[in-house]
Amino acid sequence: MNINRELFARSKAWPVLEALKVVERVRRRPPAKGYVLFETGYGPSGLPHIGTFGEVFRTTLVRRAFARLSDLPTELVAFSDDMDGLRKVPDNIPNREMVAQYLGRPLTAIPDPFGTHESFGHHMNARLKAFLDDFGFPYSFTSATECYKSGRFDATLLKVLHHHDAIRDVILPTLGPERRATYSPILPISPKTGRVLQVPILETRPGSGTVVFRDEDGTLTELPVTGGHCKMQWKCDWAMRWVALDVDYEMSGKDLIDSVKLGAQICRILGGVPPEGFTYELFLDENGQKISKSKGNGLTIEEWLRYGTRESLALFMYKEPKAAKRLYFDVIPRHVDEYQQFLEAYPSQDEEKKIANPVFHIHDGEPPIDRLPISYAMLLNLAAVLNAQSAELLWGFITRYAPGVTAETHPKLARLVEHALAYCRDFVLPARRFRPPTGLERAALADLDARLAALPAGTSGEAIQDLLYELGKAHGFANLRDWFKALYETLLGQSEGPRFGTFVALYGIQETRALIAAALARESEAA
Repeated sequence: MNINRELFARSKAWPVLEALKVVERVRRRPPAKGYVLFETGYGPSGLPHIGTFGEVFRTTLVRRAFARLSDLPTELVAFSDDMDGLRKVPDNIPNREMVAQYLGRPLTAIPDPFGTHESFGHHMNARLKAFLDDFGFPYSFTSATECYKSGRFDATLLKVLHHHDAIRDVILPTLGPERRATYSPILPISPKTGRVLQVPILETRPGSGTVVFRDEDGTLTELPVTGGHCKMQWKCDWAMRWVALDVDYEMSGKDLIDSVKLGAQICRILGGVPPEGFTYELFLDENGQKISKSKGNGLTIEEWLRYGTRESLALFMYKEPKAAKRLYFDVIPRHVDEYQQFLEAYPSQDEEKKIANPVFHIHDGEPPIDRLPISYAMLLNLAAVLNAQSAELLWGFITRYAPGVTAETHPKLARLVEHALAYCRDFVLPARRFRPPTGLERAALADLDARLAALPAGTSGEAIQDLLYELGKAHGFANLRDWFKALYETLLGQSEGPRFGTFVALYGIQETRALIAAALARESEAA
């Protein structure tokens, strides 16, 4: 969609605000390379998780916004620090005992525990690329191992060597006494063991481009800093990469705020200009703990896509990037439905509101025209009362509620049905807890049953919803939320649920009366 550039620049949508920072950067300092470079970093020591995808997706949103504000070409680099020495064995990989034998070696020098690629690092890189490719992100994948060994980093590595002491002076105040005594920004790779060594650099020789250190067996060893014989400590490595690639924009998590500041200082020492950045909040697991790729305590990409749509994942990443959010199974249904609500509101909005609508950014200004007759929450509740049986059973109710709607005419709804069945089987049914109604609720349910019996077939969900409001007031519920909560808990076995009038219209009046009869019988048994 063609949007007026001036109108777009006035938007308060966060991708636009970030893009404007890059616009100002290139105005002050036009890139000599001729394009604007956006970078995302990835540490492939553990299985890729949703946070990894989130960083690429969010950076892509900023890149797209920049393209609407500037005519300069752009590139997005997904950079893998696959030359990093493995510090500990991740909990969620096979053949952990085998991998433990290679601690300290670069990830691309460790056999693949999965048995599918030439190294552990190559396997993890392939996992990341496969997902990014599947989502259709335009990006260039860059491997640290290739950059170090091909000589792409050599010129900047020699700068690090020349400014070795100045870089140390930046980092040393942040370290404890013991670490301070041995710290060097340069990590030699032992020619004997292949391990990345955390050892003191005894001498730097800028003239020859080498460093001197004691290898693990105590022998005095001299190595060039170029050609993949050494790598940088990661804070220096980050800054060195900014300079070597001339990175213009990179976002990072809240836990790296101090590292960004240190990296910016080192970047300037090396003669570079730190990239523009954005600090996002971290994702939390169900217990409020930070998600870790080595622990595997968050949702995997595959898990989200088993229960929800790609668009719902994109919406989760778009919303409130500066707020800490739980990333767990229970957030999926809400985001599936919220995405659909944003999508259906979009066509009737003016240009300013369209730019503020998340679907504009998720779909790069071209959101699909797509309406669904039934929400995901409604499908979940229908699947639950039917005990998550086959899709065919759900479609029987759907087509009765919305004549002419089939899996063939509505393929997106068909996929949503499969997602709902899986989510219901795995999460809704195991958590269902029916309770008997109280005396007040029992009277209201009996009245509801009688009123439903008198309704003609085909009564709309809105009319049934009005009836429910009327009954709640008539039976003395001071807060109508308590009435609807009672319906959910006694009829559906859960504390929350869909718009109940619409649910009755979908599920059927006689079928809903059967739920009421079961609830009243349950109360009688408990009495």
